[in-house]
Amino acid sequence: MALCCSLCLLLLSCQALALGGGMLYPRESASRELKELNGIWSFRADFSEQRDQGFVQQWYRKPLRQSGPVIDMPVPASFNELTQNPNLRKYTGWVWYEKEVLLPRSWLPNALNTRVVLRVGSAHYYSIVWVNGVQVTEHEGGHLPFEADISRIVQGGSRAACRITIALNNTLTPQTLPPGSIQFMRDESKYPRGYFVQNTRFDFFNYAGIHRPVVLYTTPSVYIDDITVTTAWAGNIGVVRYQVLVTGSTRYSLSLNLREKEGKVVAMGEGPIGELKVVEPKLWWPYLMHENPGYLYYLEVKLLAQVGGELSEDVYTLPIGIRTVHVTSSQFLINGKPFYFHGVNKHEDADIRGKGLDWSLIVKDLNLLQWLGANSFRTSHYPYAEEIMELCDAYGIVVIDECPGVGMRDPENFGNASLAHHLVVMEELIRRDKNRPSVVMWSVANEPASELSPAAYYFKTVIAHTKAIDPTRPVTFVSNANYAHDHGAPYVDVICVNSYFSWYHDAGHLEVIQLQLNTQFESWYETYQKPIIQSEYGADSIAGLHNDPPLMFSEEYQKAVLKEYHSVFDKKRKDYVIGELIWNFADFMTDQATSRVLGNKKGIFTRQRQPKAAAFVLRDRYWKLANESSCLRPTLTYYNL
Repeated sequence: MALCCSLCLLLLSCQALALGGGMLYPRESASRELKELNGIWSFRADFSEQRDQGFVQQWYRKPLRQSGPVIDMPVPASFNELTQNPNLRKYTGWVWYEKEVLLPRSWLPNALNTRVVLRVGSAHYYSIVWVNGVQVTEHEGGHLPFEADISRIVQGGSRAACRITIALNNTLTPQTLPPGSIQFMRDESKYPRGYFVQNTRFDFFNYAGIHRPVVLYTTPSVYIDDITVTTAWAGNIGVVRYQVLVTGSTRYSLSLNLREKEGKVVAMGEGPIGELKVVEPKLWWPYLMHENPGYLYYLEVKLLAQVGGELSEDVYTLPIGIRTVHVTSSQFLINGKPFYFHGVNKHEDADIRGKGLDWSLIVKDLNLLQWLGANSFRTSHYPYAEEIMELCDAYGIVVIDECPGVGMRDPENFGNASLAHHLVVMEELIRRDKNRPSVVMWSVANEPASELSPAAYYFKTVIAHTKAIDPTRPVTFVSNANYAHDHGAPYVDVICVNSYFSWYHDAGHLEVIQLQLNTQFESWYETYQKPIIQSEYGADSIAGLHNDPPLMFSEEYQKAVLKEYHSVFDKKRKDYVIGELIWNFADFMTDQATSRVLGNKKGIFTRQRQPKAAAFVLRDRYWKLANESSCLRPTLTYYNL
């Protein structure tokens, strides 16, 4: 009873943490302009002992070059591998970015009804932003966007110049997501004075920088701040339920048009809350599940308001897909039909650019997913760029959307401060991706120490909060704990399990995989009676390294591991296994370690996106699975890109 009361009190307090306003993806329209700030920025890392020189000397008050030397730094990109300075590659602390831009004349004081917003797509991990020396916002956490209304600053004079300064700190603490710790080396016979290292409990490189686009955009002073859409269908009628949040005035009118891809209006509505009905709707289907996957409608929202005696208009168009998601004790249903996840885990990771958004890489990866016959992926282990998510909506790629709850291995990661931050991160993630048809499930963590007793209360709270914000999608987290000791599993809708039999366990013994994997599945299902996804499995292989019989790190061994797993998947998917996601899509960078040769080599593609032998094993399997489960005829060879 006491636990229930505590949970209720915490959930009530969470409402006070609820984010104010929306986070609509910036799109140009008849009422909105957009100016991208990508390109070269001025940059400086603060190498002072306390990493605080920039604040002591107030570098934000004048152009950065006037307080010391700067270097060129591209945005978006990670800063770690763009210079020949090894100290910058492993740098921990504050770095400073600056960009000077000229604003269009139409945005300046004579435009009384123009609101100017600065938006950062993602910066790692703590950000403070100034415009013309005035602090406008700060944000904790990477991977998710944040913004600030800067109208008052840039429209306060006649100058069109706008100097944007962003200070970033990539330090991880036990309360951040992901968590980490700073370890000071006190023995001055071994380490220089003040020497410290950043420790983490996750297996990917802690890239830092401004990783996604920075933009300026405008809206009218009375504007569409947020749109929430849910969909359903029955028979030949599709239903789009909507809620529109307007900011700036309480006196306005709203009209809505739902358009097909070709532009034809199929439904109309008025007011901030309502529903639109579509006769004979074209449903949003996953890739390879329908001949027309990823079908999107376009919800055009038009706002009219009186501002200063004149009529003001704001227009925003939101892509939406009509589809449903439902989970039973043994199936995952999309639009009422069983869906089997055959896909990958990925990383935002590439040579030189690190985690920086790169359109060429995004398009290449989506082409490789189609070539592979993959219908899904998990955003391991953090939210991916909105630009990637946009294309998943359009291509019909199903996404398990994961927050940055990775590396939670210590008891202090489950305290009240961590929990409060975790709840806010889930709010930010759902606010950003709630309208995406490609997102079918939220994942609140990867491989936490869920066997620890505090994990029960922690995950009960996080999952309840996630469901309260979005009751339309199932919630999971990814476990590598023993099924009998996992305190978070009772609260998830789908069991996601990571295992690396014959790699991290019984290394080199391929003969034990089928027995151990079968035992794993039966134990989890007997205990929880919930559908199961094998959310990670695999083995490292060095491209071009061959050995027969198969030995670890050879391409042959990676193939052999996959085939042993697949034999069990084929038996259990007839019952309650609903998916298999290979670890990993491509090789990726990690911290240096004796077990890592320039990163993690579990990719079925190299880091440069060239296939290993395992890629062809998966390709044959995924196309076979697609043809078995699809009602499409003839065989789906026309997708064979």
